[in-house]
Amino acid sequence: MKEDRILIRDAAQIVTCSGFKAKKGAEMSELSVINDGAVAIDKGIIKAVGKTCDVLKIIDIDDYHEISAKGQALIPGFVDSHTHFLFGGYREEEFSWRLKGDSYMSIMKQGGGIINTTTDTRNMSYNDMYAKGYEQLNGMIKLGVTTVEGKSGYGLDLDTELMQLRVMNELSNDHPIDIVSTYLGAHAVPPEFSGRADDYIFFMIEKVMPQIRKERLATFCDVFCEKGVFTIEQSEHLLKAARNLRFKLKLHADEIVEFGGAELAVRVKATSADHLLHASDEGIKKLAKSGTVATLLPLTAFSLHDTYAPGRKMIDQGCAVALASDFNPGSCFSYSVPLMFALACIEMKFSPEEALTALTINGAAALGKASEIGSIDVGKKADILMLKYPSYKFIPYHIGMNCVDVVIKDGVPIIV
Repeated sequence: MKEDRILIRDAAQIVTCSGFKAKKGAEMSELSVINDGAVAIDKGIIKAVGKTCDVLKIIDIDDYHEISAKGQALIPGFVDSHTHFLFGGYREEEFSWRLKGDSYMSIMKQGGGIINTTTDTRNMSYNDMYAKGYEQLNGMIKLGVTTVEGKSGYGLDLDTELMQLRVMNELSNDHPIDIVSTYLGAHAVPPEFSGRADDYIFFMIEKVMPQIRKERLATFCDVFCEKGVFTIEQSEHLLKAARNLRFKLKLHADEIVEFGGAELAVRVKATSADHLLHASDEGIKKLAKSGTVATLLPLTAFSLHDTYAPGRKMIDQGCAVALASDFNPGSCFSYSVPLMFALACIEMKFSPEEALTALTINGAAALGKASEIGSIDVGKKADILMLKYPSYKFIPYHIGMNCVDVVIKDGVPIIV
C-alpha cells in the first residue's frame, strides 16, 4: 500500500553513519555523506539509499508517498543509551545544595540522592508512573531521540523495581520511541539493608532477577560500581549471576573516583561501561582492545560541575565511544541532545563527526542493537531525522538549539 511506502528525496545531504557494529577510534569520523540524496522506506524498513537520481532508477515512484527534503540534511535517529527516565518526585533542593558546594557523595550521606528518589518512587501508582514516563518520552522525541535505554533502580525492592520495568515495557509498546530496559537494582543499598550490602546483593540474585527474567522485563543488568556504593567484588558477583540468567551487562564505572570499573567491564564482557570520568589509563587501554562501548555522559559532568570524561583520549586510543544523557532527577535533570552535542564538541574536543557517530551507531552498539538501528542502511529500521538545515554541522553550531524538523520513526513522519 502506498501509505506504507515513503520516498524522502532531494535531501541536501544524507549522513548515513553507515555500519552494523560500533565504530572505534578513527572510524568514528567516517560518516558516509551523500549529497542530493534519497531514502526509500517500505513498511518501516529502509529499502534503498543513495543519490536521488540513482534511487529513482530502482523503485517505482508511483508506489511511494513523496516527501521533499530540499535544503535539509537527513541523519539517523539519536540513540540515548543511558537514562533513568522513570522516577518519582524531584530533587531541585539538592541541585541548589550542589551550587553552594555540597558534593554528590555528601548529599547521599545526608539522606539525599538516590534514596530520596526511592521514597517518592515507591509511593507512585502504576498509572502515575506511566503518565510521567510518557510525558518524558514526548520531550525526547521532539529532540530526535528514537531509541532510549531506561533503567530501574529507584525502587530498590521487588515490587517497585518490577513496576518500573513493567511500565517501561508498556511504554515501549505504546509510544513511538523504542525502549531498551535495564535492571539497576544495584543503584544504591536501600535503607532496609543498611550496612548489609552483601545481603542486598544476595536478595537481588535470589529474589528479584529471576522474576525479571521470568517476565522478560529487562535486557540488561547494571550496577553502580563505585567507592561507597558497591565494590568491585560485589559488582562482579552480581554481574556474573546476571549473565548466568542471560542478562546482558552494563556498569556505572569510575564516575566519582578511579575504581577499576572500566577493567571490570572488560573482564565480564559488558556491552558498555558508562560515565568513566576517572577511568585509569590501563582501563582505557583495555576498553580499546575490547568489544565494550565507552558511554560518556557530558550533561552529568556539566550539571555536577565536574571534570569531563577523557573522550578525546579514548577515541585517540581506539575506543568505541557513545554519548548519552543520563537523564535523572538528581545529578542530571536534562535530556537535551543539543546541549550534549555542544558539550562534546566544545568541552570534550570531539569533532562533529565523532559526536554524531557517538549518538547514533555507537549508541545503538551500546544497547546491542547496531544491526537494527543507528544508521541509514538498507535493511535497518527507518528511524531518520530531517534537520532544519542543509548540514549536520549545524547541530553543534546552533548551540543548544533543536535542529530537528521532522522525525521519521519506523517509517512514520512525526512533525516536531
